[in-house]
Amino acid sequence: MWFLISFMVVGFIAGLIARALVSGPSPRGCLPTTLLGMASSFVGGLLGYLLFDKDLGSGAIQTSGLFGSVVGSVLVLLVYRSRASR
Repeated sequence: MWFLISFMVVGFIAGLIARALVSGPSPRGCLPTTLLGMASSFVGGLLGYLLFDKDLGSGAIQTSGLFGSVVGSVLVLLVYRSRASR
């Protein structure tokens, strides 16, 4: 239970930081920001696995820390904006 709560809090913080770093239109509200951060945590974990060849869990898809989540959030937000502008 605590994992899910901390996962959502870290996702929300990462989404806020990514929205602050990337200017322009982005999803507004707490829920979209949290979902952005949670999805990007998996992206950051996958990038960390691919770059450093470290696997902390049983598979390649894993959650990352705050730094990896912010990097993933910026990437996910840029992809979101490129898809939304079409």
